[in-house]
Amino acid sequence: MNEPRANTRLSARVIGRVQGVGYRWWVNTQARSLGLVGWVANDPDERAVEVVAEGPAASLQQLERLLRVGPPGARVEQVEASIGPGSGSFTRFEIVRS
Repeated sequence: MNEPRANTRLSARVIGRVQGVGYRWWVNTQARSLGLVGWVANDPDERAVEVVAEGPAASLQQLERLLRVGPPGARVEQVEASIGPGSGSFTRFEIVRS
């Protein structure tokens, strides 16, 4: 039985040295450990990663804090983030191709 898991959505664009350093894999691991659903993808401009995550507001706030740090090897220069209502359309968190 599916429970409604996505009551809030975080949409973020992370800018810096975030491609080629395992950032998407790291975000995937962090989001799943926080019980979030959604996706992460490289932005075509090669200096950014896009993240859409849904779940409890407290978990999304934690993910946003983590996005600002990133994994070893990454250099986060800026995070553009917004919070809105969740769509409930995701069943898991995944890495998608841009």
